[in-house]
Amino acid sequence: MGADSVDVAAPLDSLLVDAVFGPLRRFNPGMSGLRMAARLATRPQKLGRRVAGTAGELAKVAVGFSSVEPSAKDRRFAEQAWTDNAWLRRVLQTYLVTGQATKDLVGDAGLRWKDRERMTFVAENLVEALSPSNNPFLNPAALKAALDTGGTSYARGLRNFATDMAVKPRVPAMVDTSAFNVGQDLAITPGAVVLRTEVFELLQYTPTTETVRTAPMLLVPPTINKYYVADLAPGRSMVEHFVASGQQVFLVSWRNPSRKHAAWGLDTYVQAVLDAMDAVEQIAETDQQVLFSLCAGGIISSLTLGHLVNTGQEDRLSGFSLGVTLLDQSRAGLMSSVTSPELVRAAAAKSRADGYLDGRSLAAVFAWLRPGDLVWNYWVNNYLLGKQPPAFDVLYWNADTTRMAAELHADFLQLGLHNSLVTPGAVTVLGSPVDLSKVTVDSYVVAGIADHICPWASCYRSVHLLGGRSRFVLSTSGHIAALVNPPTNKKASYRVSDTTPTDPQQFLADNEPVQGSWWTDYVAWLGTHSGGSKPAPTSLGDAAHPVLAAAPGTYVFAT
Repeated sequence: MGADSVDVAAPLDSLLVDAVFGPLRRFNPGMSGLRMAARLATRPQKLGRRVAGTAGELAKVAVGFSSVEPSAKDRRFAEQAWTDNAWLRRVLQTYLVTGQATKDLVGDAGLRWKDRERMTFVAENLVEALSPSNNPFLNPAALKAALDTGGTSYARGLRNFATDMAVKPRVPAMVDTSAFNVGQDLAITPGAVVLRTEVFELLQYTPTTETVRTAPMLLVPPTINKYYVADLAPGRSMVEHFVASGQQVFLVSWRNPSRKHAAWGLDTYVQAVLDAMDAVEQIAETDQQVLFSLCAGGIISSLTLGHLVNTGQEDRLSGFSLGVTLLDQSRAGLMSSVTSPELVRAAAAKSRADGYLDGRSLAAVFAWLRPGDLVWNYWVNNYLLGKQPPAFDVLYWNADTTRMAAELHADFLQLGLHNSLVTPGAVTVLGSPVDLSKVTVDSYVVAGIADHICPWASCYRSVHLLGGRSRFVLSTSGHIAALVNPPTNKKASYRVSDTTPTDPQQFLADNEPVQGSWWTDYVAWLGTHSGGSKPAPTSLGDAAHPVLAAAPGTYVFAT
């Protein structure tokens, strides 16, 4: 495996490697750190100017003449004491000056992309961790809370810390898990299980309109976490919204695999999607449907699409949609820069020995991708202030993890490492070589502009991998919030176009934000890809697929 292959190692395999070995491995600068030191040594003038400039600013801080201050949006230093108290102000300014210098040194070194990505991550996380706001004896809010409670806040914080560190994922709790119950507060759109296999349950949702479109939607969620990210609380549920628009909605609820399901690989999951499609066609009495898939579910569905194309069955789809899905995983940010084929092999071997990949480990990986928001923010709230984390449906879903079957883990690792979906025939499922360039069905691709897991520019490349006409939507927010972005969100906006230039930055320049939610745009797109209307069915399932249980089904409760 040459250096180029390592350079294009994909974020999917990096995430899944980290889930096995722990995300903290990425904090080790390794050879990238040595190369950075060597590069700086060859640039003494630039290094000297950086050191002199930093020393000069620190001198101003010491005598109280520095004007350095945090961003007005930096919530860590919102307490007035950071400004009014001379000693705390100097501590803060020293932190800001040295932190900026640390980050600037990475740029000064002029590193190659891979080393730059890794050292930027190390520098930013180091600076984030050393923030005085994380220190219980410097954070003025923590000190005030301790005084107000007679030290009880620190005692509660210690108890919270001990509780969180006792079990995986060993990061500060992000949500009050007592605030929600699946089936009572979340995943409550009415419907029923109309098919149950070893691998999945198929949910059919109850129409709420007098007529429905003839071509139903089959929603394929990721195999990481549970399906109800698509059916959160009422008013924030994609399923509820699409049902209310007159769409027949079916959804796959994956089984949480255990050790005995270790052999389930991509073939198993692609066959499951095909089985679900068969049932949808029979129940809805149609020969076409729209496949809408989220995150890693989109990879499985793309492989399914490749199989349909190869076997002459592509016309079973009237539309193909992807939400925050990476198909071309080359150079997708940090995660592409911190893995290797050796690590991939070792990670696959370990999960095979265990029978599965523990989803709680993956949760820790996701948290450390955004340590400011998902680690240190809750470090202060839970441990320094002694509070409980807030109730938030998305974070509750995020904490409700699932396992990943060992074979699927291994298949995803290989798919990501070799970036196989970009090369025709590089991956085979159910005996079909996958060539996405042969796809002719129209596609709808959604990405999030602040997505830290699936960078939007990488998601954008899907429109050029898939044949057929593509409509690309760039939603506000990050990986999950970009999806869970209902029309009631007054801050929601998106960019959209059927014209997709090769350069994603050109797309960004050509398209101004549109106020509102992409859900509305997607419903309109569905209207042109889901056939005509017909009376809504008065019952769920059919003779061959009787109702087995009310939604949300049984698999969603498996731990």
